[in-house]
Amino acid sequence: MQPLQLVALGLNHQTAPIAIRERLAFQPERLSQALEELVAQPRIAEAAIISTCNRTEIYCATPEPQQAANWLATYHHLALADIAPYLYTHPDDQAVRHVFRVASGLDSMVLGEPQILGQLKEAARTAETAGTLGSTLHRLFQKSFSVAKDVRSNTAIGESVVSMAAASVKLSERIFGSMRDTRVLFIGAGEMIALAAAHFAGCQPRRMSVANRTLARAELLAQRVQGDALPLASVGERLADYDVVVSCTGSPLPIIGRGMAERALRQRKQRPMVMVDLAVPRDIEPEVARLSDVFLYTVDDLAQIVSAGKASRAAAVQDAERIIDAGVADFTSWAEGREAVPTIRALRSQAEALRHEELARAMRALSRGESPELVLEHLSRGLVNKLLHAPSQFLNRADADRAAKTVRDVFQLDALPSRDDENNQ
Repeated sequence: MQPLQLVALGLNHQTAPIAIRERLAFQPERLSQALEELVAQPRIAEAAIISTCNRTEIYCATPEPQQAANWLATYHHLALADIAPYLYTHPDDQAVRHVFRVASGLDSMVLGEPQILGQLKEAARTAETAGTLGSTLHRLFQKSFSVAKDVRSNTAIGESVVSMAAASVKLSERIFGSMRDTRVLFIGAGEMIALAAAHFAGCQPRRMSVANRTLARAELLAQRVQGDALPLASVGERLADYDVVVSCTGSPLPIIGRGMAERALRQRKQRPMVMVDLAVPRDIEPEVARLSDVFLYTVDDLAQIVSAGKASRAAAVQDAERIIDAGVADFTSWAEGREAVPTIRALRSQAEALRHEELARAMRALSRGESPELVLEHLSRGLVNKLLHAPSQFLNRADADRAAKTVRDVFQLDALPSRDDENNQ
């Protein structure tokens, strides 16, 4: 049977365009079911999935990494050949390093951004709730959180981070200049929209509104930014009222289509609109970008802006990589120790069986009235002979030099004083 490998498999903003990423995204409400289906595969032992606007990745323990790729394609009703050019597979130590880099923000579109760590923690919680988080992945996630904390605390990787939210403001300012006369609509009420709303609020636009499927959540966020809330169903009739639209929901289908945008533009008498789609799958149909008075930006379009501050943080990457190297070594040592556990148990079990056998022989000798001193002598000699029988045979059968070194290391012979040394003291 092939041994289990720790595998990280997926695609991200560096390997796949948004049109591919959105087809492989997992809906949050279906993620637990997807995990259960994944570990139901005959060769998948444990698994976790992270799915964000910039990446979809599977972390699993399996002897056949290809099976995870097959399942990913099948789950999304795609041919593996169509997505294979965009996928990467990292085994064992490479997988550990990859997860640590993801958690530390080194693999993000925004170098050093902290949001991915929260998303990784949510992925671990989801897998734990679904019952697919085994001991190996549990340890991997806990170590990744610890490494990410060290990177954040002991390097400058997080300084001057330009977030997606801040980039949304910059894009809007390119079109409207000052934001004070603009009306901004946020669609969704999750963490990304909350960050965007906070950044826009700092520019003091004329009006800010939050639309969400759950109105209570929209109202809660609207209160924080001194805006108003509206039902998601009213976006179509109210869209013309806003100059800037920032959307990030978990909807599998677009919220704003070309027809809806065209109607809004007619009502606005062709005054321009900025639309920022931070969702994957996308909330705004790509065809909307063809309208002459709409400036539509996706997460991929933000890459140029968010990378502007990358050079100032690049020097901190080397420090972060050293912390990650140490973390990988520590995790690998733990994993190798786990692999030795069955052998250690077998060794102890065999030694215990030999002990019981010699003890039983000694008890029978004592019951026959033999001298206790002689019985103890035979007991000790019997134990020594039986415990050393296998190592002695190994020395006689194997390559002499290598076998001798192995036995000396195992029994620490070079660290022990010889009988002659003891007698000379």
